Amino acid sequence: MKRVEIPSRFFFSTPPAPCPYLPGKLEKKVVTLLAGKDPDHLHNTLSLAGFRRSQDLAYRPACENCNACIPIRVATRRFELKKHWRRIWNKNEDLVATEITSIATEEHYVLFAKYLKSRHNEGGMSDMDYNDYKAMVEDSPVKSRLTEFRNSIGVLVAVCLTDQMDDGMSLVYSFYEPDEARRSLGSYLILWHIVRTKSEGQYYVYLGYWIEASPKMSYKSRFAPCEILTKDGWIEIKL
Repeated sequence: MKRVEIPSRFFFSTPPAPCPYLPGKLEKKVVTLLAGKDPDHLHNTLSLAGFRRSQDLAYRPACENCNACIPIRVATRRFELKKHWRRIWNKNEDLVATEITSIATEEHYVLFAKYLKSRHNEGGMSDMDYNDYKAMVEDSPVKSRLTEFRNSIGVLVAVCLTDQMDDGMSLVYSFYEPDEARRSLGSYLILWHIVRTKSEGQYYVYLGYWIEASPKMSYKSRFAPCEILTKDGWIEIKL
């Protein structure tokens, strides 16, 4: 197993807070600032060790008596658009994807707010105003970008904030039109990034944390073949 060497730096622990995914649990995080001469290298190194990015911070769960949050990534070179995935892909063949600079817009925020109200009305992000959204999108010291998805008449239906990694892509946050349930946009956005990463000859799409006991987070293992981070390194998950 290749050892991940994390550069010397300060790590901080957050105070306990209610877990947004598992009722009755408290979450704590280890956090560090993505700063220095080469934040992209630091970001890549920390990602291999299971960290995620939020603005200019990298974090990883460090909860007492709980290890339910498991880093997960899709092995894109071996991924195939099987029948059930192809059905979702075909439902969205009219969408046009455009990669743009990570700059917040009012149009994006309107869709973002509508998505949160529909899907995560009681979550910690539900009260985010435009300035909060702008910070989420623009306060990045690493290589990141937005991808817009519009239908055939130019209506915005989805947006994805993505970080460029040395070995693929990391999905930071996605939101989409909740009234377009027939499209299965959540799955489609992941599929689009898998196909894009594979076409570029890269290896992985990082999906954040897989929580088997959480309906909101357990879906990620469906995008097989995928790997999870264990004490023995990244290994393919067998379900």
